Amino acid sequence: MRHDQLFLWFVGDPTRPRYVGQLRLVDAGKGVSLQYGPQWLADGFPLSEDLPLVDMEHLPRWKGLAVGAVDDARPDRWGERVIQYLDRPARLSLMEYLYYAGDDRFGALGVSASATEYSPRRGGPLPRLESAQVLSEIVHKIIAKEPISDFERRMLAAGGSFGGAKPKALIEIDGQQWVLKFFNNEPIDVSLVEHASMTLAQKAGIRVATTRVVPLSGENSVAVLRYDRIGPRRIHCISAGTALRAQTVAGEEPVFGYPQLGQLLRRVGVTEQDRYLQDMRELLRRMVFNILIDNTDDHEKNHALQVFEPTQYGQYKLSPAYDVLPTNSGQGCQEFIVGEQQRDSTLDNAMSQCELFGLTTVQAAETVAQVIRVVDTWKEHFAEQGVCAADIESLAERIDEGTLGEQRRNFGASRRAALKRSRRRSPFAG
Repeated sequence: MRHDQLFLWFVGDPTRPRYVGQLRLVDAGKGVSLQYGPQWLADGFPLSEDLPLVDMEHLPRWKGLAVGAVDDARPDRWGERVIQYLDRPARLSLMEYLYYAGDDRFGALGVSASATEYSPRRGGPLPRLESAQVLSEIVHKIIAKEPISDFERRMLAAGGSFGGAKPKALIEIDGQQWVLKFFNNEPIDVSLVEHASMTLAQKAGIRVATTRVVPLSGENSVAVLRYDRIGPRRIHCISAGTALRAQTVAGEEPVFGYPQLGQLLRRVGVTEQDRYLQDMRELLRRMVFNILIDNTDDHEKNHALQVFEPTQYGQYKLSPAYDVLPTNSGQGCQEFIVGEQQRDSTLDNAMSQCELFGLTTVQAAETVAQVIRVVDTWKEHFAEQGVCAADIESLAERIDEGTLGEQRRNFGASRRAALKRSRRRSPFAG
């Protein structure tokens, strides 16, 4: 089935879906536009800052994307692969991917073939935890391009087109939705390493998505509790990439970085109890942690924002951190811009624009020191979480040796020098 036109719905309360507007395939099939419906214009809210409540067709400003927050409703590489495998759409446009992604996509937006009733592509009930082994076997068959049975197709269709690059599926554990992540032919046990990294980040004062290891036959997977769900309700969320593109002037390329995201939070973060300032400061903490554990896969889709009370305020707050683990690459640069030296993975670079995170140099240095004290315990923590000695030693070549290890060991001296150079007060200090 070809789709040149679909309809967007808001399903924050799945029992009362609200029609948002019409989606249309544009730019020779390389983009998707949105035009709000009259009722949404009257009492809805802007889905992202580049989608104001104006009666016009909002067109995507970059090729290959759906417009604004709609782009976060489509699947990424693994989801696209599952759609191609299961549905074999006659045409692989953004509209097909938006439709075939089904009802359990990221955030609170839904896509329907009707403007009068919410009629998404339905899957079956989500598989439960006890089906994890079967799901793993299905995933491996898809990777190997092997045929699967009708039963396996139904199980995969229930939760197999969720976003992301790595193989994953949605499952239900104790009445909650979790994302079950699989790994294939990795040199280390990535599932155990991700769980250990996330729990270590929590020790470092970072809010993280809840994770748990799910043992499988001969391997492990890791389950991540969805942060865009609270019971039956769905939380409107957007990726950092969508948020930063939205504030970009037409004709310019968006700048993706920690300082830029920090300043966005300063402008449109949650004002209640100065939550925006807490988020800005935690963002620097996350940046430092990512640098020190060699997590260089910190691109704009690996940060997200939850929209706080969208119908009343539309303010943003940082989602819990996710996809936090060493890439074990030692490449020395982050995906997200760090500071004045752009993407360089150094603590000096991380502190170079600390005022953009609402911190003085003194406060930023103390934050770095706190994170270092936690990261210094990473070997013991990883071992406690079940990571084997061989994997720990492999990771230690990046985390403890070379530039990263030197920075941790030498930060005390560089910190004292930095404090002498600058006594700037935070622009948010009282």
